[in-house]
Amino acid sequence: MTGERGNTVQPPSSPVPAILGVGGIGVPIARLWSAAGHEIALGSREPGRLRARIAPHRITGEVTTLVEAAAAADVVLLAVPYPALDEVLDQVGPALAGKIVIDATNPMGLSEEGHIISTLGTALTSGEATAKRLPHSHVVRAFSHVMEELLWPRGTGQRHFWGMALAGDDPRSKDTVAALVRDAGFTPVDIGSLAESRPLDPGGVLFPHMFTPADLARAVGARTPVAAR
Repeated sequence: MTGERGNTVQPPSSPVPAILGVGGIGVPIARLWSAAGHEIALGSREPGRLRARIAPHRITGEVTTLVEAAAAADVVLLAVPYPALDEVLDQVGPALAGKIVIDATNPMGLSEEGHIISTLGTALTSGEATAKRLPHSHVVRAFSHVMEELLWPRGTGQRHFWGMALAGDDPRSKDTVAALVRDAGFTPVDIGSLAESRPLDPGGVLFPHMFTPADLARAVGARTPVAAR
């Protein structure tokens, strides 16, 4: 990875992933990562209910509590509903220290005019807000700007044709997340730091849309062209 905005990032070795909140985002990502050969820790407030939900799918991994799943993994995907995020982070925060946290949550609301907006306003991006809550973790924003019902069909039927934006402040953590994005069937595109990640948030130019890697880079004003590898 070169570190320049808009460059397609390159995958390092595979980490051990966990998913907290296996719902509209978590289930398709769990299926995609399982298909790529990952053994996943799946965390839920109701493990028994989650086991029944994922039974029809070919998902390889252990279903446990939120804290147990976070503790068992190298990389943790936050895929809980945004209203539940503070409560979940209160529970699992200590288990996330020193780990990579992929923030796929969205503080989405509607303006009076009916436009999609971030409920955080303009003070912080969603990634910055999560990083503020997790000062001892490496937060990377990813899997947040694509409509959840498209994750499985696009990640399987058109592998690596579509771009997936990611943003974060630690280059090595972004490399690791980029590998997981590629394992999910998308081409990772680095759009910069968490402060530069507003295009990924509700109301941003990428939300909730899909782009080829080159079109994604153009949409955020990337300085260099993207090569889809």
